[in-house]
Amino acid sequence: MRIGEVAAKAGVSVRALRYYEEQDLLHSTRDGGGRRRYTPDAVDRVGLIRQLYSAGLPSRTVRAVLPFADSGDPGRGAPELLELLTAERDRLDREMADLRDARDRLHACITEAHRDDRAERS
Repeated sequence: MRIGEVAAKAGVSVRALRYYEEQDLLHSTRDGGGRRRYTPDAVDRVGLIRQLYSAGLPSRTVRAVLPFADSGDPGRGAPELLELLTAERDRLDREMADLRDARDRLHACITEAHRDDRAERS
């Protein structure tokens, strides 16, 4: 699959794919003309990379997680990887709690504004 096809199917830019390669997260081969070629599973891998990035994981953590995601076996780095993943999960839990608090505050403001609006119309 060519780079443009992968980008279109994965919903990312060609530039993003090149960046993922620079970060050693995605791999391609080159055809006779020097153009990148990807295997069909590259689209799913890009999806996983995007999920991990959107969760706030840095490239080094994504790079550590991908081999485990590929094989299901953390290998010799299991204790360090599990510690890293646990720390990231805990960080996400804290961020989600903060987001829930912010949402609840917004909801309270909206509710109060509606209440005030109804009272003015009465």
